[in-house]
Amino acid sequence: MHDFKPGEKIEFKFDCQMLIARTDTDLDEDEIFDYISDNLEGDSLLAVGDEDLIKIHFHSNKPWEVLEYAASLGDIHDIVVENMQRQADGLQG
Repeated sequence: MHDFKPGEKIEFKFDCQMLIARTDTDLDEDEIFDYISDNLEGDSLLAVGDEDLIKIHFHSNKPWEVLEYAASLGDIHDIVVENMQRQADGLQG
């Protein structure tokens, strides 16, 4: 849950979090961070882990793009997509 001022307009409204588990190829957190930074619109990016497991955190208006990219790298799980605009409006996210 995030702290918002009532009625605050959120630029990137979906908080996307997931884990990517390695399948065939080692994962590289720097390459993942760079790809998302260069190709997907959003903010608050974190990509941390090792060659076997990476945690992604990213704010986006197109969560499906984040999921699609992550799924292309390995097995995604523990997926959370929260609508922060609903939270800012006092509703369930």
